[in-house]
Amino acid sequence: MAIENNKKGKLVRWNEDRGFGFIKPDYDNTDIFIHISGLRGMSRAPIIGDIIHYETGFDDNGKARVINAKIEGMPQAMALVPIARKARPERANHQIRNAYVHRTTRSTRAKRGSKIIPIMLIVMIVLAVYSKIINQKFYPNSSKSEIAEATDIAQSPRLAEAFQCQGKVYCSEMSSYDEALFYLYNCPGTKMDGDHDGAPCESQF
Repeated sequence: MAIENNKKGKLVRWNEDRGFGFIKPDYDNTDIFIHISGLRGMSRAPIIGDIIHYETGFDDNGKARVINAKIEGMPQAMALVPIARKARPERANHQIRNAYVHRTTRSTRAKRGSKIIPIMLIVMIVLAVYSKIINQKFYPNSSKSEIAEATDIAQSPRLAEAFQCQGKVYCSEMSSYDEALFYLYNCPGTKMDGDHDGAPCESQF
């Protein structure tokens, strides 16, 4: 990069958000580009109207730009590092708000999850106990396999085609064990399983 030294001009445009602007040189009417990285060791960012002392560099495409610049009247620090651009307050506040919302949302979800899990466990335990009580109450002398087998037979298409609910409730009204089994498991109000073992009319059939 070629360098031309000892230039001076006035800053006529400056974009603080993007950190660049243009200087109108004293010797020329053609504005020259300046980036924040070209200002080293300054205590503040430039403002429009500042007198800037600088050197001119040319990039590989032949475009001129300011390098090694300083603001007139501003002391230069020993460590020649580029001054940092100011963060926009509204942008910083927006980032803070987003971080707060994210933490709050995550905390709320964690609290909801910690409440839901115990409730689900309680519901599962209650259902298991209820199912056990029902089986013991209505089928105390029958195994699960026997009850399941009787239920499958009672609800089979064969019995559904052979029988219909016609208001019968007693064993004396049954003509067969299959009919009693069908009525016990499919019709309301039957009185054919006194010992609640899942097998109807045991003394009759």
